[in-house]
Amino acid sequence: MNYGQQILGHEVETEQGWGQIQHILSQIIPPTFPRRDFVVTDFGAVGNGIMDCTDAFRRVMMAANMAGGGRVVVPAGIYLTGPIHFKSKVNLYVSKEATIKFSQDLEKYLPMVLNRFEGVELYNYSPLIYSYGAVNIAITGEGILDGNGDNEHWWPWKGLTQYGWQEGQVHQAEDRNVLFTMAEQNVPVEERKFGSGHYLRPSFIQFYNSKNILIEGVTVKDSPMWQISPVLCENITINSVKIIGHGPNTDGFDPDSCKNILIKNCYFDNGDDCIAIKSGRNGDGRRINIPCENIVIQNNYMKDGHGGITIGSEISGSVRNVFADHNVMDSPNLDRALRFKTNSVRGGIIENIYFRNTTVKSIDEEIFIVDMDYEEGDAGEYTPIVRNIFVENLESYGGKTGILMSAYERTPISNVQFTNCILHNVETPFVLKNVERLVFKNVSINGKHYDDV
Repeated sequence: MNYGQQILGHEVETEQGWGQIQHILSQIIPPTFPRRDFVVTDFGAVGNGIMDCTDAFRRVMMAANMAGGGRVVVPAGIYLTGPIHFKSKVNLYVSKEATIKFSQDLEKYLPMVLNRFEGVELYNYSPLIYSYGAVNIAITGEGILDGNGDNEHWWPWKGLTQYGWQEGQVHQAEDRNVLFTMAEQNVPVEERKFGSGHYLRPSFIQFYNSKNILIEGVTVKDSPMWQISPVLCENITINSVKIIGHGPNTDGFDPDSCKNILIKNCYFDNGDDCIAIKSGRNGDGRRINIPCENIVIQNNYMKDGHGGITIGSEISGSVRNVFADHNVMDSPNLDRALRFKTNSVRGGIIENIYFRNTTVKSIDEEIFIVDMDYEEGDAGEYTPIVRNIFVENLESYGGKTGILMSAYERTPISNVQFTNCILHNVETPFVLKNVERLVFKNVSINGKHYDDV
């Protein structure tokens, strides 16, 4: 290898890559709303934590929309409700001393609505907060959205004793297998009906086929499953949000086949991935075939989770153009910092991924991992492609493996470049299998300098 030429090419390629970020940010514009307030208590809601406010939220949402838009204000108090379905041009403002607490009555989440479960479309219980085809919507304020998931409700459906499941109780495995089989057999989505009598947990906030979305300032906690997971949406801003929950699969933010996303200044403390970028699962993801793309991740703080910034595993529609800058990860209960997970059942392309100024203060397993053997492994016909990954100014402390990259011989991980990275006190510096065009420039692991591999 001509190392000098490789480095020159790397510097130009990286500079050109980061040069795209301003164009992407120019496409991400938070929605604005008429200066018009609709107070939920004027529509019959009572913030005593006991009264059912489902109908009050339905009526106030409708009124704000029909008036041409505005702010739905939730004043101080605890408001117990079923699902909230957004209409266009509405900003749900949750005041600082307010909590919206979601009911544990399953009947409240019927009738079923179209949503995605682990990247597969179906009709199921409504997400706790939902929209379909809405434009200009927001959740703002300093209050709390409480999904009310716990080891007696929602979480036992995972089928694990640490989340309240007991031997002999029903859980999600059978329904999950049925859904995935339906998708692979091209059963029409309208016939994939679950809901009552089934055990597939909904996401907390799932805006669907919607655009111009803002979530800002609020705390989101204790979801049944994925906490914030927009699907097939465009123009999304997530700013200064706390996302907390240690139930099963309680990922923090999972955009799924979405475009033009900014997530900044957020705090994550989760039972699964903090951020997981997705684009549909297996045949259903290929049927829709819409990537997740143009994503900017800035100035976030990540504690517990399976992964800090993750791409996959529901990746069949591909992911591209991800820019992560100035993010901090700090927990011995965070398994992996920067994580890619795919396999030949998923397929898809992961490309043009940029990490810069990442600080990993503590970690359990890998600092950086690309894994093509996630879950099913090499058991399918859809060979994944992973290429063009650039990591700059990464500093980490601890962990079992610094850099782990494992691919199939027929599809090596290609064009991965580490620049100005320092990894302290890692047990194993790197494990590499089928990687080509790997460049190290000014990389130090446990005090040993690496210029090339």
